[in-house]
This record gives sequence, structure tokens and C-alpha cells, in this order.
Amino acid sequence: MTKIYVLHENPEWTEHLFKRLDELGLPYEDWQLSQGTVDLTKAPPEGIFYNRMSASSHTRGNRYAPELANAVLAWLEHHGRTVINGSRALQLEVSKVLQYLELEKHGVKTPKTVAAVGKQQIIEAAKQFEGHSFITKHNRAGKGLGVQLFDSIEALERYVDSEAFEEPVDGVTLIQDYIKSPQSFITRCEFVGGEFVYAVRVDTSEGFELCPADACSIEDLFCPADSMPTEVPKFSIIEDFDHPVLESYEEVLRDNDINVAGIEFIQDEAGQLYTYDINTNTNYNSDAEAKAGQFGMLELAKFLKHTLEAQYVTK
Repeated sequence: MTKIYVLHENPEWTEHLFKRLDELGLPYEDWQLSQGTVDLTKAPPEGIFYNRMSASSHTRGNRYAPELANAVLAWLEHHGRTVINGSRALQLEVSKVLQYLELEKHGVKTPKTVAAVGKQQIIEAAKQFEGHSFITKHNRAGKGLGVQLFDSIEALERYVDSEAFEEPVDGVTLIQDYIKSPQSFITRCEFVGGEFVYAVRVDTSEGFELCPADACSIEDLFCPADSMPTEVPKFSIIEDFDHPVLESYEEVLRDNDINVAGIEFIQDEAGQLYTYDINTNTNYNSDAEAKAGQFGMLELAKFLKHTLEAQYVTK
């Protein structure tokens, strides 16, 4: 029997998807890639393959899961299997540098960013931002890894030379303009099948934990928007959201063979929009979805169903 294969390293992020696949009566198999093997002398099974590998896998003890996923995806693509969010999507997932270059190529504005390897190089790169606030973050990140706000080079030097300094898993630290927002929220646009589904407003007044998955629980991190009290839910779907940038986002996804993604932006005090993240293993918040009556995992399951049926005759 042909089926849907789900490639990932974190069972907590597949639970809701599997429930939706069960609801639709779809055949599927769980491919957990925290460790494993790839036999290059054999052909993969028939079916469609959905990649949900995460850039933050190393924070869950799965340091080499993306590398294993890269080998598996190359194997699948070599044999002509249908892969949703394939090797190109994984390349963007583990590199914000690549994300920003692809966004800028399609006319999508990103914050000024410099990549650096080495503590002294980080300090030297930050001198380009001297005179105004800037942040650091990890190139291969997720979960707000390495995000710190600085108002001076001296403050950065103290951080880099301290035990608190976080070495990025790939060694690449990004120094980036601090985007000051008049309100404490960012916007995350969700896409399935390369098409816009909905936008969610994420309140950041209590920290920069942006993963909407119900299982996520992360310590408060740097918030790129001003901190201010708010009674709005942390995640809320924006009714009838529309913006010209959505067309550009869809072009970016299409040109990089990405079918499923969440793309995040923030607006400054002048209303200028800055896009700073493409998440290709996007999650959804059940409370926000229940209130709005829109369900990302259901749309994803339907998309997988359509893709499976387009490739194979199912019974």
C-alpha cells in the first residue's frame, strides 16, 4: 500500500498531524530521524514524503538529525519520489542567511544583517551598527536561539567574553538591526500547498517565544518589540488578513520548492515591514484555531491527501 511518510525528529510536533491523518482515513508511517541509517543500495518505498525537520533539533539532543534528513531527502529525490519540503526547504530551514538572500531576491525587505564566525569577528561586524541598537541571533536557530539585544559595542564585548555567550551550532552568529515596533506583536503568515491559509498575530510582550505549537515551553527570550502590558491572547488569527507581501512570499516558496511554511514579519514605527524568518516545519496553535474556526493541520492533511491521490490510486 502506498502511504504518506512523515520525516521529523520531534514526536510532540507530529501528534496533531497524525490525528488529522487518522480523521481522513489516510495511510501514513512515522519516520523518526533523530538517528538511523540510509541504505543507498535499496530503493525507497512508494509513497509521498513530507519533511518536517527542524533547525532547533540539537536543543532536543538530536544534533545530527538535519544531516541525516539531508541524506534521506537526497536518496528520495534521487529515486524520483514525491517529497514535500525537500532538500531545498531543509537548506533554508537551517540557514537564516539563505532565507534572507532568497527573500531579498524577491523584493522582500529584511533587517540589515551581517554573518560572523569567531568572537572578534562578531565584535568587528557589530561596529557597522554602532550608534543604534542591534541584536544577535544564531544562523541555524529556531526558538529564538541566541537572540540578544545590545545598545553598545561594549555591552556586546562583555557578552561575547562571558560564560553566557551561546556558541551557534553551526558557528555562525548573525548581527542584525533592531527593529523597533510601536506595538508588542509580530505577524506569522501560514502557507499550505504554497498558498496562504491565514495570518496569526503573536503577542511578544512577555518574551520572544514564537513557536505556536501547544507543546512548546521556552524561557522568556528577547522581544524585538516594545514590552507593554496586554490582555490579548498570545496567539490570535487575524480575520481576513491581506497584504501585498503575501504574493512575494508565495513566489519565494514556489521558487524554492517549499509547500508548507510559516513566514514571520515585524513592522517598525514608520510602518515599514521587515521579514526575518521562514519556518518550514511550521506548527499551529489549537486555541487560536478553535476560536477562529480555521485549522492548519487539517488543511495540511487535506493537502497530503490530494498529493497522495494525485500520485497513486488509493482505495
